[in-house]
Order: sequence, then C-alpha cells, then structure tokens
Amino acid sequence: MCGTCPGSIPHMRSPTAACQCLRYSRNVPVYRIREAADLLGVSYDTMLRWADSGRIDKITDDGGRLAVDGAALAEFARERAEATAAAIAAESAPVTAQSVRNRFTGLVTRVVKDTVMAQVEIQAGPHRFVSLLSREAADELGLEPGMLAVAAVKATNVAVEIPAAASRRPAPRNAVS
Repeated sequence: MCGTCPGSIPHMRSPTAACQCLRYSRNVPVYRIREAADLLGVSYDTMLRWADSGRIDKITDDGGRLAVDGAALAEFARERAEATAAAIAAESAPVTAQSVRNRFTGLVTRVVKDTVMAQVEIQAGPHRFVSLLSREAADELGLEPGMLAVAAVKATNVAVEIPAAASRRPAPRNAVS
C-alpha cells in the first residue's frame, strides 16, 4: 500500500516516491491468481506461492477470490523479465538472427506520452515489446500499466490491441497500425 491512495489500495509490491496511482486511473483490471499465472507463464501454484510469500501483493476481488492488481502485476512482470534477461545474457551466446511473426498477449508495463506520440511497453512472459504509436491511438485504447494487451508483430512493426474480453469500454472505431 502506498498510503496516499483513497482507502489505501494495495497496488504495488514496493511503493516508490512517484506512486503509480498518482499517474494512472484505477481503470486497470484486477487479475485472478490463475489469470496472473497464465500471463506470467507460470503455474497457478507458483503464482500462489509468490503471493503468499509477499513477492507480489494479493488482494480479494469483488467475488471474494484471491487476485492481483494489474499495476502491481505489470511491475512484477517487468522486474522478473529484467532479472531473467540478465541471467540469460550472462549464460548464453548472443542471438544473431531471429524471425518472429506472431501475437503476444501480455501486460502493459509502461506508457509514455508526449503531445504527438506514445511509447507503450508490453511484457508477454519473458518477452518485452515496445511500440511507438500516435498519442491519439494510445488515448483511444486507454492504455495504462496493468492492462491486458496484445502485441501483434509483423516485420518491424508492433501494433497494440485490447482483447475484447479485457476491454471495459467500447472498441475504438479505427484500427491502430
């Protein structure tokens, strides 16, 4: 808990001086333990152990089930991916070529907007995707850390989509590419 949120909402594993709740709205979803495990690519038991041990804060959703706040899950995914990437880089030879054309479902971990453009980071399991899109498109999608999103990869472009099941607002009229 950051202590500055209304009702002291548990949302971050390690609160910082610039608390996320001050920069983003609370429209970020809550994920059940099973959903959080699937998004991180781990078993339900592993996710539950992490929550029980305090590695990530657990909360209770509206239905009384154990859950994880989306913003906290996004931060946890980012930290975990950075640690994994560092370990892999230390142990393996560099990749010289790779070809990917796929769709990766993950969590938005960061959104940086200026007057014209937005930079969106998505953590999908061990993979981190960064997409540059217009600020207008990012605003229409309502992108915030902790939201479920899909990184659609083709060649060098990454398009950001919001899955229908995760969307809490009407779909945008124009597709983003």
